[in-house]
Amino acid sequence: MRLASTGTIIHGVSVGEVLGVSTLAEAKLIAGRSGLDRIVQRLNVMEVPDILAWVKPHELLLTTGYPLRNTPQSLGRLVADLDERGLAALAIKLGRYVDELPEEMVEQADRLGFPLILLPNDVGFDDILNQVLTDILNRQAAVLVRAEEAHRALVQVVLAGGGLDEVTAEVSGLLDVAVAAVDGSGRVQACAGPADHVAALRAAIPRLAGTAGGSPTFAWVPVVAGGHHHGRIVAHSPAGQLRDSDIGILERAATVAALVITRQEAVNAVESKYRADFLRDVLTGRAGGAERVSARARAFGWDLERPVTVLVAELDPYGEERLAQDRLSVAWTAAMRRHDPRGAVAGFSSEVVAIMDASLDPSRVARDAAAAFADAQSAASPATFSTGASRLCSGPETLPEAYAQALKAARVGRQLHGPAAVAHFDQLGVYRLLSLVSDTEELHAFVRETLGPLASDDDAENADLRRTLQVLLETNLNVAETARRLHFHYNTLRYRIGKLERMLGNFTADHHLRLNLTLALHVLRMRGI
Repeated sequence: MRLASTGTIIHGVSVGEVLGVSTLAEAKLIAGRSGLDRIVQRLNVMEVPDILAWVKPHELLLTTGYPLRNTPQSLGRLVADLDERGLAALAIKLGRYVDELPEEMVEQADRLGFPLILLPNDVGFDDILNQVLTDILNRQAAVLVRAEEAHRALVQVVLAGGGLDEVTAEVSGLLDVAVAAVDGSGRVQACAGPADHVAALRAAIPRLAGTAGGSPTFAWVPVVAGGHHHGRIVAHSPAGQLRDSDIGILERAATVAALVITRQEAVNAVESKYRADFLRDVLTGRAGGAERVSARARAFGWDLERPVTVLVAELDPYGEERLAQDRLSVAWTAAMRRHDPRGAVAGFSSEVVAIMDASLDPSRVARDAAAAFADAQSAASPATFSTGASRLCSGPETLPEAYAQALKAARVGRQLHGPAAVAHFDQLGVYRLLSLVSDTEELHAFVRETLGPLASDDDAENADLRRTLQVLLETNLNVAETARRLHFHYNTLRYRIGKLERMLGNFTADHHLRLNLTLALHVLRMRGI
C-alpha cells in the first residue's frame, strides 16, 4: 500500500512482495528493478492483440507472448504503453511463442522503472492468480482490521472527552512513532512519543511548513473541519519504519483531531461570551461591588485588584469588519497571554478591551498585537486598528472611568495621527477637551472665523503660512528660534509675520487672539472633524 500523488491510499502488495510468493520462487526480474515498489492491486492475462484497451492501473499483466508472436516488433513499444497506463509490471513466459525480449524493450523498462519478470515455464497462470490475489485480499483485510481498531480507539478518546494530547498519545502508541498536532501557524499543540524522537520532530516541523506529502521518516496529513485548515498531524520515525499503511491511521487521527478542535472552539466561544458579558458589566458599572467583581474575575484567571491600565483597540474604518473583528480579538488575546497571563481581555462588537498590569508598556503590547493581527490577514484585505490607554486604575470600582478614558484616547488618537495610532489619555492635552464638543459644525465655524483664509487649502501658500504661525506660537513669538526651526532668513520671517497679522489681526500683541489661533490649529489637526 502507498500514498498516491492525489493523496489517496492505494491498497495492495508491491511487485517485490509478489516475487516473494512461492509460485514465483523461480521467477527472474530481468529489468525495471527501481520499480519494485509499484503496487499490484489486480492481475490480468494478455492473450489478445488489443490488450491495451482492457488493462487497468496497478495490474500485474501475465502473458505467454502469444498475441505478439507474429509482430515481435511491437514489443519495443509495449513497455511504454503499459507504463503510461499505470500498470505495475509485465510477467512473460519465453520459449513457446517469443524466444527472447528485444534489447530495446529491456533498456526502456530499466529507464522507466517498469519491472519485467521472466516466469518459469512449469508454473500455471491460475496458480499465480490464486496465490497473488489471495495475498492481496489478506493484506487488504489486515489493513482494514488495523484501521478499524485504530478508529475505535480514537473514537473512544473523543467519547471520553480527550483532547489533542490524548489523540497524539493514542496514535503514537498505535504506530510506535513520535506524533505531533501542529496548528496552522506551525506551533506544536500536542505531541507524544519517545523524548528524543519528539525533540527531533519538533526541530523538523519548521522545515516541513509549506511542504506536501511525506518521506520515509516523516508523514503528515492536514486537519480540516468545516472547510477550515486547522493544521496537520505529523509523525516521525528516525528508523524510517513509517509504512504507507500508517497514512490511513494518520488520516483517521486527523479527522478525530478536527472533531476535537471544533468541539474546543465551540466551548471557547461560549466561555468567550461569558467573559465578554462579565467584562462589559464591569466596565459599565453593572457587575456589583469590588469584592464581587474581584472574586468573579479570579474565576476567569484575571487579577483586577492590582494597579492596572485599560486598553481599547478599535478597528480603523475598513471593509470586512466582522472577519477583521474576530482576528482582532484573537490577536489581542494572544498578545495578552504573552505579556500578562493574569490580564483580562475580551472582544466586543466594535472593539477589544484589555486590562493589564500598569507596569507594562501599552505601546509595546499594542505593537505585538498589531504584528499578530497583520500575520492573520491577507494582503488583499488589509486592516489596522487604533489603541487607547487609560490612566492608572487602582481598583475595580474605577474601571468604568478608565474604560471611558481609553476609548476616548483611541478615537482622539486616530483623529490626530490617523490609522494604527497608539495614544495615552494623559497625553491628549487640550484635545481631550476638544473631543467633548459634539457639534463638529461649531468647531468648523470656529476655525473659519479664527483663521480666515488660512482655514482652507484653496491657496497652496496657506499650509506653509499655517506652519509658520504654528511654530511662532510654539516658540512664544521668538523670532530667532522660529527662523532657525523653519530655516528662514530673519527678514523673511519678519515679512511673513507682517503678512499673517494683516490676515489674522495683531496676534503678536493680543494674547487672547493667540489662544484662539492655537485652539483653531489644534482643531485642524484632529482628523475627521
